Amino acid sequence: MTDPRLLCAVADGVMTLTLNRPDKLNAIDNPLAQALLQALRAAAADPAVRVLVLQGAGRAFCAGRDVSAAPTEDDLVLVQAVSQAIVQQPQPVVAAVHGWTVGAGLEWMLDADIAVAADSARFKLPEASLGVFVTGGLSATLPASAGLARAKALMLLGEAFTAAEAQSWGLVWQVVPAEQLAAQAHTVAARLAALQPGVAGRFKKVLHQIGLASFAQAIALESEAQRAMSAARPPEAERRD
Repeated sequence: MTDPRLLCAVADGVMTLTLNRPDKLNAIDNPLAQALLQALRAAAADPAVRVLVLQGAGRAFCAGRDVSAAPTEDDLVLVQAVSQAIVQQPQPVVAAVHGWTVGAGLEWMLDADIAVAADSARFKLPEASLGVFVTGGLSATLPASAGLARAKALMLLGEAFTAAEAQSWGLVWQVVPAEQLAAQAHTVAARLAALQPGVAGRFKKVLHQIGLASFAQAIALESEAQRAMSAARPPEAERRD
C-alpha cells in the first residue's frame, strides 16, 4: 500500500485499513477512495486475510466526501464502487467508528457487516441540505437497519445523532468507551477470523441476498438521482459548495 491516505496492516488474518487524512477528518477524495478500493480488491484475492477492520485516524472516522470541490462523475463512480466492494467482500468487514461519521462515511459504515462505535461518535446525513443525493446503497442499507420511516427522517432532515441512538436504531452493534474502540473492534475481528474458512462469507452472502436484495438497484437509482440533481444545480450553487 503506497498511498499515505490509506494505511494497511495485516496480523493474525485481520487486515486493518485506516483512513488517513486526519487533518481533513478523513474526508473522502478520489485518491483515498481509489486506494481503499484497491485494498479491498487485493484482500478479496488473499486467502491469508480472514477479516477486515475499517477505521479512521485522528479525531473522526470519516467526515464524508471532501466538499472543497463540486462532486464529479469520477467521485460518484468511485464512492459507489467502494460501497459495492465492501458489501461484496468475501470476508466480513468490521467498521470501527469514532468522532464524526458523516455522509459517505456513514454509508460505508452501513455497508460493513458489523459496526462498533465509540460512545463519543456522532452521525449525520447532510446530503439533502447540500442538494446532492445519498450514495453507497444507503437507500437500501439504512431502511434495512432502521426502518423506512426513520430512514426518511434521517436522510431528509439531516439531524445529527449520537452513538447511543445509532445503537438503539440498529445501525451499530456495540457502543464502547472511546479508549476501548480499537481493542473491541479487533476482539470482534478475532472472533470472526476464528470461524472455519468460508463460514462468514457464506452467511454474509445469503443474508445479503435476503436482507439487501435491492442493494444493486439502490446503487443504480442513487447514481441516476445524483446525476440528475447535479445537472439541475445552478452554477452559483456549485460555487457555494
